[in-house]
Amino acid sequence: MKEELFDYLVTNTGALTLQDVVLSFLVALVLGVVIYISYYFSHSGEVYSARFNVSLVMLTLITTLVMNIIGNNIALSLGMVGALSIVRFRTAIKDPRDTAYIFWCIAVGICCGVSDFMIAGVGTSIIFLFMLIFGIVKNNDRYLLVIRGKYECAEYIEKIANDKYKGKARLRVKNTSAETVEYIFELSQAMIDAANKNEECISDILYKKEGIVNVNIVCQNDEINR
Repeated sequence: MKEELFDYLVTNTGALTLQDVVLSFLVALVLGVVIYISYYFSHSGEVYSARFNVSLVMLTLITTLVMNIIGNNIALSLGMVGALSIVRFRTAIKDPRDTAYIFWCIAVGICCGVSDFMIAGVGTSIIFLFMLIFGIVKNNDRYLLVIRGKYECAEYIEKIANDKYKGKARLRVKNTSAETVEYIFELSQAMIDAANKNEECISDILYKKEGIVNVNIVCQNDEINR
C-alpha cells in the first residue's frame, strides 16, 4: 500500500504538452491585460502606480507558471507550498482594492494553469464589469483645519471656527501651553464650499487678529495623505 501511494505521488505528474503550456500563457496574458485596464481606470487618481499595475500582469503569468509546474503532482505541490511559505511580502498596500486585484490575478493564474479557461474568462468578465461600474467610487476627503497662535487668542479662534462653519466643525485636538494654543478641527468638503461662498476665507479672517501664527488646511483620506 505504501509503495503504491509513493508511486502515485511520484509518477502522477500530469505533464502538459507544449501547445497546452503556450495556450495557458496566452490566455493568462490576455486576461492579465484586462486586469491591467481595469486597474488603470479604477485607480486613475493620485494612488495609481504604473509599476504595480504591470506587476499584476506578471503575477498572473507567474501563477500560471507555478500551476503548470505543479500539474497533478501532489508531492511537488506540497514541496512548492513549503518553498513559497518562506517568502515574506512587505509591500505596503495603499488602497484596499489592491489586495482584491492581487487575489484576482492569482485566481486567474490558477484557472489558466489548470486549463480551466471558461471559469477564468467568465469570472474576469464579471469582475471587470463590476469594477467599471463601481471602481470610480472614492473615499470622502476629510479636511483638518490647524490653527496656531498665542494663548490669549483661544476664545477668538473657537468663536471664528464656530461662526464660519455654523457650529459643525468638529474639534479634534486642542493643545495648550503657557504661551501658545493649537486647534485642529475636522471639516468636510461641503462645509468648506459653503463657508467660502461669497465670504472671506477663514485664514484671512483669523490673520486679522494679532497673535495668530499660522492657519493650515490639510486634506486626508484613507488612500493617501497630502
